[in-house]
Amino acid sequence: MILVGNQRGGARDLARHLLKDENERVTVHDIRGFAANDLLGAFQESHAISRGTKCKQHLFSLSLNPPKDADASPEDFEDAVARVEKSLGLTNQPRAIVFHEKKGADGQTRRHAHAVWCRIDIENMKAVQLSFSHSKLQDVARELYRDHGWQMPRGFVRHEERDPRNFSLSEWQQCKRAERDPAKTKEIFQDAWAVSDSRAALAQALRAHGFVLARGDRRGAIAVDYKGETYAVSRYVGIKAKQVRDRLGDLSTLPDVATAQNEAAQDVQTRLDELRREEERHKAEEAARQKEEQSCLRARQVREAAQLHQAQQKREREAQIARNAKIRTGWRGLIDRITGQRRKTLEDNARAQEQALQRDEQERRAAAARQVQQLAQTQSRAQATQQKRANTIKELRDDFNALEASKKAERQRAKEAFIRDRKNRTTRPKRRNRARDGPNLER
Repeated sequence: MILVGNQRGGARDLARHLLKDENERVTVHDIRGFAANDLLGAFQESHAISRGTKCKQHLFSLSLNPPKDADASPEDFEDAVARVEKSLGLTNQPRAIVFHEKKGADGQTRRHAHAVWCRIDIENMKAVQLSFSHSKLQDVARELYRDHGWQMPRGFVRHEERDPRNFSLSEWQQCKRAERDPAKTKEIFQDAWAVSDSRAALAQALRAHGFVLARGDRRGAIAVDYKGETYAVSRYVGIKAKQVRDRLGDLSTLPDVATAQNEAAQDVQTRLDELRREEERHKAEEAARQKEEQSCLRARQVREAAQLHQAQQKREREAQIARNAKIRTGWRGLIDRITGQRRKTLEDNARAQEQALQRDEQERRAAAARQVQQLAQTQSRAQATQQKRANTIKELRDDFNALEASKKAERQRAKEAFIRDRKNRTTRPKRRNRARDGPNLER
């Protein structure tokens, strides 16, 4: 059942739209929680209540459209509305349900429904928050398709479980850390069954989630993942084995468990090899970027050292001019020589120059130490990043090799079983045909 909902205002316009006579038949099926007993009065009542809040879109309007070939009863619509109420948190909110019956292009009259809720919580005088309403409606619609056995549109299939040929590195690592959730696995199988109308469609839908359709030892349909785990289709879909056989037909042409596991593992191996090559490319690009970063850092440090040298020289020239200005000339300089003031001034200037030289040396040493630290930090980050890339590449290579070893072991087991079976057939004693060989005269 397709569910489309949105928040809105415009109580009068909505009531007129739901009651207009373009449909073959319009039935106000239920009005709950309003003082008014007609649609227009109920929606205007919702508008009046919303005036006590800041909410402008005080209504939530939902359309419910079953599949064309489905015969949905009023109870089915009521059940769908109840599920939506529970999912969106609108339980016990004032609500109206309207049925429309309309002729399609093929001349068939079909029923669809509209449900409208007042969003205002009267006790708290605030609107019910409807977060993620679209995804919640999709979940309810998916449940309705599965529970009623309707053919589900392919757009309703969940995409949380990614195609094993397209998973990302983080998704693969997460998949290795966590086992499959049984509830999610069951949803995958139920969704795949709901969107499939043939064996090929079911195989494709399951393959998109890492499962390969195969035949079991007891002539039942199963699915196998890359680890060799088997899942009975009828059990995980929740239907009888006969229904599976009716849709899939002759299962003898399906691969056996070992072949299916090899196919699933090959899909994963292909993607792991792609991820490894991507990581190697990223590692090379990262190394080039880090080399360029270190080169730029060194060039900047050379410029900073040159700027510091120029600044110190400029400061020293200015300080020298200031020190020279303290030495008086002329008759004042003669008096300074006689009184000893010139000698004192020269000593002060020499002491100031020595202090300036020590200060400049400390600045150069601090700048050099800072540059060494910056370079060391940059190199340390580069080494850590490269080591992380190398570890990831090794992990992917190990995973690839582990799957390859598993495939080889499975092929070896199959080969040994074949040889053992052939040997048993050749060494089995032959039963004598007494009618052909005649009586045993030795007796």
